[in-house]
Amino acid sequence: MTQQQDITIKICAGLGGVMTGSNKVIAAFNQVLEGKQINTRVTPKLHKVGCLGLCARDVLVDVFINGTKFTYQHVTPEMVEEIVDRHLVGGEPVEKWLVDEAYQSYHRNQKKLLLKNCGRINPESIDAYIDVGGYAAAQKALNMDPVKVIETIKASGLRGRGGGGFPAGIKWETCRKAEDDIKYVICNADEGDPGAFMDRAILEGNPHAVIEGMIIGSYAIGSTEGFVYIRAEYPLAVERLRMALKQAGERGFLGKNIFGKTISFDIKVVLGAGAFVCGEATALMTSIEDKAGEPRPKYVHTTERGLWGKPTNLNNVETWANVPEIIEKGAKWYAGIGTENSKGTKLFSLAGKITNTGIIEVPMGMPLRKIIYDIGGGIPNGKRFKAVQTGGPSGGCIPAALLDIPVDYENLSKAGSIMGSGGMIVMDEDTCMVDVAKYFISFCLDESCGQCTPCREGLHVMKRILTDITEGRGKEEHLEQLLDLSEIIVDSSLCGLGKSAPNPVKSTLRYFKDEYLAHIHDKHCPAGVCRRLTPAPCHKTCPAGIDVPSYVALIAYGRHEEAVRVIMEDNPLPWVCGLVCPAPCEGMCRRGDVDQPISIRALKGFASKYVMEKFGGYEPWIKTRRDEKVAVVGSGPAGLSAAYYLALEGYNITVFEALPEPGGMLRVGIPPHRLPKDLLNKEIENFIKMGVKIKPNTALGIDFTIDDLFDQGFSAVFLGIGAHKPISLGLAEEDVDGVIQGVDYLKKLNLGEPVPKGKHVTVIGGGNVAIDVARAAVRKGAEQVTILYRRTQREMPAYASEIEGALEESVKISYLTAPESILTQNEHVVGLRCMKMKLGDLDASGRRRPVPIKGSEYELESDLVIPAIGQTMETPAKESIKGVDIVKWGSFKVDAVTLATTRPGVYAGGDAVSGTATVIEAIAGGKKAAIAIDAYIKGIGDPKFPPVPQKRAEVEKIDVNEEKMAQLKRPKIPLLEIKKRLCTFDQVELGLSEKAARDEAKRCLRCDLS
Repeated sequence: MTQQQDITIKICAGLGGVMTGSNKVIAAFNQVLEGKQINTRVTPKLHKVGCLGLCARDVLVDVFINGTKFTYQHVTPEMVEEIVDRHLVGGEPVEKWLVDEAYQSYHRNQKKLLLKNCGRINPESIDAYIDVGGYAAAQKALNMDPVKVIETIKASGLRGRGGGGFPAGIKWETCRKAEDDIKYVICNADEGDPGAFMDRAILEGNPHAVIEGMIIGSYAIGSTEGFVYIRAEYPLAVERLRMALKQAGERGFLGKNIFGKTISFDIKVVLGAGAFVCGEATALMTSIEDKAGEPRPKYVHTTERGLWGKPTNLNNVETWANVPEIIEKGAKWYAGIGTENSKGTKLFSLAGKITNTGIIEVPMGMPLRKIIYDIGGGIPNGKRFKAVQTGGPSGGCIPAALLDIPVDYENLSKAGSIMGSGGMIVMDEDTCMVDVAKYFISFCLDESCGQCTPCREGLHVMKRILTDITEGRGKEEHLEQLLDLSEIIVDSSLCGLGKSAPNPVKSTLRYFKDEYLAHIHDKHCPAGVCRRLTPAPCHKTCPAGIDVPSYVALIAYGRHEEAVRVIMEDNPLPWVCGLVCPAPCEGMCRRGDVDQPISIRALKGFASKYVMEKFGGYEPWIKTRRDEKVAVVGSGPAGLSAAYYLALEGYNITVFEALPEPGGMLRVGIPPHRLPKDLLNKEIENFIKMGVKIKPNTALGIDFTIDDLFDQGFSAVFLGIGAHKPISLGLAEEDVDGVIQGVDYLKKLNLGEPVPKGKHVTVIGGGNVAIDVARAAVRKGAEQVTILYRRTQREMPAYASEIEGALEESVKISYLTAPESILTQNEHVVGLRCMKMKLGDLDASGRRRPVPIKGSEYELESDLVIPAIGQTMETPAKESIKGVDIVKWGSFKVDAVTLATTRPGVYAGGDAVSGTATVIEAIAGGKKAAIAIDAYIKGIGDPKFPPVPQKRAEVEKIDVNEEKMAQLKRPKIPLLEIKKRLCTFDQVELGLSEKAARDEAKRCLRCDLS
């Protein structure tokens, strides 16, 4: 360097940093710096500082050069020499290792009072604390009247941060007024909540702040002796606390005549054995007394009779650390932060399914959305936020619908949760809320002291019920039992642990009852977590519950016909789904943890094609023929599924279809290059062979009514009319020449009708319909096809493989772009006025809401505009569906369990109930309705649904030696050559050969057998 630099290096030595290797990084810096010609001012004690907050990026290293800070992340000893050579000596930061904007946003959106010195000062040096103003507040307080100190705390609005949020000043005042010569103050550092590490971070990063707070509190209350009760399993916090107490004693801040005054106060450290119940005040005090940590009734307050029967004031680490700030800056300043009833800031530990795990500090009242997304960085891997559990094991689970809730004591309580000490465990879409409730009830049961029957026995019964539900033995009456037990435990438990322990169950039943019902009625865990309900993740995840492991194993053995029989137990359209299913099963395949998931969808397609071509169709076994007739309205996947499973029971089925050919959206909503219509025809022919009658060109509300069907002798009706009505953009000029809705475009294309053509085609939307339209327009000769999507590719709902296919075919996708108006000339479209977007807060779908960027408008030339932003059900005329109610968003109102509508004998499923969904989801709905209809016709009032999913075959694992298994790789699906793709509607996916399919099936790990 040409001139002397003022350099400081600060290395995270909080527990996260230490566990990630900060001591080795510190040693590496010392070793490298010794041999360099560099004038360096180094933070004492080997550059140690407390937790820098974002534990997910440890080891974090702050480098200050002449006051400018550079932060390096994920630092290892091997990186140190390059950082020193290039940055400290050469003056050029090592950009590839610096933190990004997300790291800056994490810190920028916080308000740090207690954490401002964590990561700034050496926690092992009292001088470092004094240099930033430490112990000045204690000296100031000791020159005030003790009552004035308490009045200041009361006026600040500080509430205890340990859980209940009781006003700290009132507690201090009560303890001071208690008549006794001996009084105690205690710091509760027994932080035992899973996922909580706020108190530990303060003690590891700035222990003197807690000591100073206790000195001020002891003076105000009139105590001469204090205790810090801390878990023995926090060795780093214990070590630094003891070091800080020793240093404070040596400076005269603890002991006799502290700060040169005739006041005495000392603090002892008591190590807890890790019993969660000792976080409760009275249990903690009995533990300090060297007795079993058991709570006592609260009719005698601890401020009057606590430790050894003496008046005792207990606050937690965070509460005590707030005190010096309040004394130094004043009650009015502190009360100006937060909300009307919840003052100041709050520490939270962000853990679970969140990008930025770590410690944060925010003002009370900050919206949960801002915490999760602006600070926490959102949910990893593009998953959707599902819930956050606040308040520790006895807190509640807050759903995505309440993301805008202000985080303070009152609002969390209204939502069915608590503040607790400040743990936040974030959950994504792969979390089972029933399993979450069981986990926390089990935790509270294990930690119960066992004194009182409601907690000891009540939690045991709750755990047993939750276990039954997660293992497939649940009954609907169990839900009422859980709520009744919750009330009994809350009302009659001895301590706060018991009174709050049912919160996870109460809140999950309140917000996620549908998941409980899925476990009980369908014997299905929607998140694919509860393993007893089905033996493999792929099996669990399939909406129709197809026994994936068994049919994959049968393909490996070459028993393809048996494989198809297994599939058709739960899916009557195996070849169709082998081409168009989104394959959620592959997303959960455990083989993906090794290399790549099994090509489950392609294997289904192979086996189905093989059997169809070899045997000319599938031959299902039909039970004894019955006389009753059932009408199915709509021949889409839901209607065909209902028809198939009712036909298997022997019913006479007639399917009424408004279109000229059967198949519903399979026929008109998917282009031939993805789903050839001759293939669809072959699968539908199987239904006809079973005796299913299909009447095309026969529409509900035009050619017949529900009354007509019952008059014709049908015993029941299934409505599966789909969602064919396009959703409008809401723009003026949307009906001009050159604008056609995406579903209308595909309908014309698939029915062989002329479709409008254009040179510059613009498609608006991000779903599969948008991609299908764009790829179809390419095949129709468009020179340029552009898709406008208002979010990023990460949020795009279309299948990834379809997006990739579109890009290969030269489709351009303009992300973060939305149309503002349609440009016309001579009543024909000539272009679009567009606007660029940025992502803002979450919307109701769980995705970030697109926000227009002012001044970003531009014009896009286009002679054909195709909106494809979604579809809804076209509501039949009221007189045609008498007695069948429609919900406000335009779908049929049905019972969530049976899919029965409000008219007896009429059931509905598929897109007409759920809104636009996948083919496999529609198939699952159709089969479920078929079971309910069968029960209805047979006079069974409470239909018994078989477990979904369930094992369909027992197939031994095929023997593949390790060398062969290591050589097997996921095959690339053969595709039609690109030149031919661009000019024909021939099928793009050509499917696997038998050898490739059998080899691929052999890669299966057979999780169902483990």
